[in-house]
Amino acid sequence: MPKYIPYDYNQSAMVVINYLDQLQPGTFEHAIHYLIDNKLDLSIFHCKYQNEDNGRPAYDPAVLLKIILFAYSKDITSSREIQWCCETNIIFKALSCDTVPHFTTIAAFVSSSSVQIAQLFEQVLLVCYQQGLLGNELFAIDGCKMSSNAAKEWSGTFKELAAKRDKLKRQIRYHLEQHKKLDERESADEVRKARHQQSIDTLNKAHDKVSDFLKTASPRMSQGKKRTEVKSNITDNESAKMTTSKGTIQGCNGVAAVDKKHQIIVDAQAFGEGQEHHTLVPMLEKIKQRYKSMGISENIFAGKTIVTADTGFANEANNSYLYQQQINGYIPDNQFRKRDPKFSDQKKKYGKRHQDKAVGQKVVIPASAFEFDPIAMSCICPSGLLLSSRGAGRNLTANNERCLQASYCSAAVVI
Repeated sequence: MPKYIPYDYNQSAMVVINYLDQLQPGTFEHAIHYLIDNKLDLSIFHCKYQNEDNGRPAYDPAVLLKIILFAYSKDITSSREIQWCCETNIIFKALSCDTVPHFTTIAAFVSSSSVQIAQLFEQVLLVCYQQGLLGNELFAIDGCKMSSNAAKEWSGTFKELAAKRDKLKRQIRYHLEQHKKLDERESADEVRKARHQQSIDTLNKAHDKVSDFLKTASPRMSQGKKRTEVKSNITDNESAKMTTSKGTIQGCNGVAAVDKKHQIIVDAQAFGEGQEHHTLVPMLEKIKQRYKSMGISENIFAGKTIVTADTGFANEANNSYLYQQQINGYIPDNQFRKRDPKFSDQKKKYGKRHQDKAVGQKVVIPASAFEFDPIAMSCICPSGLLLSSRGAGRNLTANNERCLQASYCSAAVVI
């Protein structure tokens, strides 16, 4: 038998690694490392720390930004998973210089630095502009619906939530009465008593959650001409119920504007409403303000910059805004058939859409239209054709002749 060099996977070894060598030029991790260390001004984060004289040293915002941005590029958004990557992944170890921030530190940094991160985003865009990556010729705007960390079962108008609170009160009262009856019995089942007590605690917690929300929050109103109340959510009131291709979700509508030249996002916002036409004006205003604050242009839309969006952004208010602001926008008209005289007689000629419900649907023939002979076990359809038997159930009697006849009828429909 030939000899091989022995090996053992279940062993530990001290390996000498230079972290900078792991960040190879031309890779995304090297770009993040270089930009944050050489091009971005991170002094905007200094105001958050007050540990110059005493206190524990904090993690450098540069390190946190590197591992967070690289994790996001790999579709890793969990703070716990980012911490695990810093413990096990060599690229994360190189970016963090072998430090392992706790997941609570990562989550707190992201949640408390929204203003600073927005300013940092503008710095990145300015670097892209200086490198010639922004064409500023065409901005494409579109959105996608994203689920939030909230259950749609906790959504409703204030009237519906008040009814839910009253229902919880009744359930709590019922379980208290049951628990009291069990206490009066000498041989009460301890398991049942514990179950009732657990139900009472759960219902009390849910009742207090609904009650506190109704006391502190205000009803949400729609953005249309008719200001009507829309459903609020107790867990995340900035989200909303939205219909998607995969069903109804509780989430937000993420809208992004992308520059045509290299597909770089110039603005992104989240809106707690399913309809997109209310989001166009805030997006355009934010883009205009951002380019002005970066010193690129006082009004980026004053030149030949084109804005495109799909039919979800089309309505009269947006068209008027584009005309008044002299923005060169291209949005498909979802009412063009009503405006074009060529389609004026279409409804009269063809009728309304799906007006004839029988068209495209299978015609159901009633069982009474079939002639069923229980002795010969045969059935004649309304067209006079003899239908073959597909089988019968057990214990066939005169009482289930109708069921057998119905089975023939369904077979005729399928045929």
